Amino acid sequence: MKLALPSPLVTWLSAIHPQIWVLAIARFLSEVGSGFTAFYAPIFFVNQVGLSATSVGIGLASAATSGFLGRVLGGTLTDTVGWGRRRTLLLAMAISAMGSLVLATTSNFATLVIGSLIHGLGIGFYWPATEAIIADNSQVEHRREAFALTRLADHLGLAIGLVLAGILVTITQNYRWLFVIDAISFAVFFVVAYFAITEPDSPPTQPEQKPQQLTAWFGALSDRIFLTYIAVNIFFTIYISQIHSILPLYFKNSFQVGETMQGFNESTISTLFAWHLVMAIIWQMPVTSLLKRFSHTLALTISAVLWAIGFSLVWITSTTSSHQLIWATLALSIFAIANVAYTPSAASLVTDLAPESQRGVYFSINSLCWAAGSFIGSPLGGWALDQPQIIAQNLWLGFVFSVAIAITILQLLGRVLGSGELGVGSGE
Repeated sequence: MKLALPSPLVTWLSAIHPQIWVLAIARFLSEVGSGFTAFYAPIFFVNQVGLSATSVGIGLASAATSGFLGRVLGGTLTDTVGWGRRRTLLLAMAISAMGSLVLATTSNFATLVIGSLIHGLGIGFYWPATEAIIADNSQVEHRREAFALTRLADHLGLAIGLVLAGILVTITQNYRWLFVIDAISFAVFFVVAYFAITEPDSPPTQPEQKPQQLTAWFGALSDRIFLTYIAVNIFFTIYISQIHSILPLYFKNSFQVGETMQGFNESTISTLFAWHLVMAIIWQMPVTSLLKRFSHTLALTISAVLWAIGFSLVWITSTTSSHQLIWATLALSIFAIANVAYTPSAASLVTDLAPESQRGVYFSINSLCWAAGSFIGSPLGGWALDQPQIIAQNLWLGFVFSVAIAITILQLLGRVLGSGELGVGSGE
């Protein structure tokens, strides 16, 4: 007797364009490498290289400055006939690999900044191109699921990379190899993209129809609905920057577990963030399916509330003297669901707002939010961790209160979009 998949699942799977599957596989392979460094880099730079948490926050945030340039150029190149998505993606992978190799040699603050600048430039080129590829090759009614599929591949790769990194660090205590492996993963992505990623069959615009790039940028930056979304999106990216760059270091150095004088050890941190990624993997498609019936702004509001709950749980973790591992596990579980609620709706909303010929520019500006989030979030978190414990603890309460601002902006955005909001329910 043959097992039949549910009809909606069969319909959705058959609707996913082969290019999105190829991109998902490439992103999975690359994120395995990124998982080696994503959560261990701050610990390495502080505890082994000997830099302060503030210096590490500033050093990692320097990637945002080059990332700004990369995102601007990447968005322009992505929309440029004769260059396009594929070549921008290849350029991104080559630059990112070089950045990881420089970070592998870090011995002082200057090297950290140089490596971060190179790496940030590569990531800046990456996001407009990869998001435009998904938008080009997804049907409107399945767009949230298409973005969710690639995020699922990201999370699965990160989880596997994180577990393998924990094993490697435990055995060798050599953090530098983590960055070498990350560079190799970017090279693998480059090869896959070179042979398997193609430009859209029908370019968004022909050369004679294509708007001048400067005009396209001015048009996007004068789109008030889009700019309202950008304002709230920066809040989300600041929150995400804390998970990647500050929270692992906080769990390691900034509070005491029980009666000990130390935080969680590397093995525990690895397990915690592996659990965080497993939760993201488990909930990515169910949450996306559940929230598809809601408007984009309502889905983002739900995500914001979950972020507030997660930060509250981190605050409890740092102030209680018992069951801290349980509270930390709950916090990272909530963060995982908050993140998977955020990403597909945010990317789909940008696709809906962007003129087809200007998707690269719109996704470039959207990606700049991530640069802004890192630029603000990493130094802020690093500074707080270098202060007395009471300030480090209350950092998380500050984020809880900031969610109220984010929700207020989302309500404004919802009203602006009105009853004809793009992407409402099954009518996307």
